[in-house]
Amino acid sequence: MKTHKAFTALVTAERQRRDNFKTLLSAVLPRPIAFVSTISSDGVHNLAPFSFFNGVGSNPPAVIFSPCTKADGTEKDTITNLKQVGEFVVNVVPYAIRDAMNEASFPFAPEIDEFEAAGFTALESRFIKPRRVAESPVHLECKLLQIVPVGDGPLSANICIGEILCFHVADDFLLADETVDVTKIDLVGRLGGADYATIRDRFAMPKPSAPR
Repeated sequence: MKTHKAFTALVTAERQRRDNFKTLLSAVLPRPIAFVSTISSDGVHNLAPFSFFNGVGSNPPAVIFSPCTKADGTEKDTITNLKQVGEFVVNVVPYAIRDAMNEASFPFAPEIDEFEAAGFTALESRFIKPRRVAESPVHLECKLLQIVPVGDGPLSANICIGEILCFHVADDFLLADETVDVTKIDLVGRLGGADYATIRDRFAMPKPSAPR
């Protein structure tokens, strides 16, 4: 396949961190959202959305997400809680809870229970201490395996790898083959800036049986 486009090279080492961050977020999309619940060693429940997120492997089933270090160089409450407790829940984000999820992204003080602050209902987990979000149709209970720092200082990454101990799927969304009904779940994804997308438009492409 031939292309005749002109390209501008944006050399990362020659740009400000924030400029690289904005270009990355506008180019890698749509990104699924991990609405992560954690708990501090003092028992305070935290909720925060992260769009550097994906599933990795199935032996064991695992996920990764990456809270970036704050612009002032301090770590987010999610990272602090993971270092203290080592457990988290990934709650998926359907369109119906988009506003409340966005509310939870506010930088509340560490002593604030963000379930209460954003108006979510907390459910007990089966194997771990952090609570699940009742308004989300799918929850992944996870045990932290490792935090991998990438860089240091403001906007550096903290890749959190977690093993999934238990899937919770709302009965209305669970199909007979124990997969999630994507026609009902209506998830949102993150784009650049303040923009989001839905997964309502879909198309299928069978895997090729032979090279072209």
